[in-house]
Amino acid sequence: MTENAPLHVQLYDEMIHRIRTGVWQPGDRVPSEKSLVAEFGTSRGPVRQALSTLRSEGMISGGRGAPPRVQRTAPAQSFDTFMSFTEWAHELGLEPGQRVIEAGRRPATEDIARELQVLPESPVVEIIRVRYLDEKPAMLERSLFPFDVGRPLLSADLDGGSLYATLCSLGIVPVRARHVIDAIAAHPLEVEQLRVAPGAPLLRVRRIAYDEHGAIIETADDRYLPSMASFVVENSSERRTPLARQAAGATAELFDAPSR
Repeated sequence: MTENAPLHVQLYDEMIHRIRTGVWQPGDRVPSEKSLVAEFGTSRGPVRQALSTLRSEGMISGGRGAPPRVQRTAPAQSFDTFMSFTEWAHELGLEPGQRVIEAGRRPATEDIARELQVLPESPVVEIIRVRYLDEKPAMLERSLFPFDVGRPLLSADLDGGSLYATLCSLGIVPVRARHVIDAIAAHPLEVEQLRVAPGAPLLRVRRIAYDEHGAIIETADDRYLPSMASFVVENSSERRTPLARQAAGATAELFDAPSR
């Protein structure tokens, strides 16, 4: 638990850790307030606040006399920090994995050239991988890099870990990203690699990532199984989160969000 955080936040962090790591399994009864008070050596107030937050997030059910139970939920990825898929998995206590489907050089289409701010037909590096959580398919990622940025990745161990960790080791550090989130039906490649039915709903996150100088270093299209990931946006009246709410059928845009 983070010692500098308010007590109810520390308790929430510990409880969410127990849910995400399987100490508290889906369907289990949550320990009583009395037992939690005794375990953590605190009063009922912080315990109730922590449980209330878990209930509002759908992590536990119950209330009004019904004993709270752990719900089966998808792992949540927060949009309040810049974090790779690998770091996110480790934070949840899950084992990340990846398998390369395709990696190579290709000419930029007009759309890709516009997103990467390169000339059409200029070379770019494309990498397509399946990402796993505890050996279960979670997401299909498609990443495109300007050739000078992506060239070192073609000789890297792409099955061995985070692309961003590899880039950082080369002095190419992503510090900011723009994400667009929407829903999409599974196409043939997702059907094959994520083991879903044709047209099954997926969460799509399109991303443009920037380095510390504001140069674009990646454009990506990540498609998540809804059962394996969800996204959390937390805002407050003191600091507004730049989330654009759009009309039905449009997409929601988020800036300075986590990455892969």
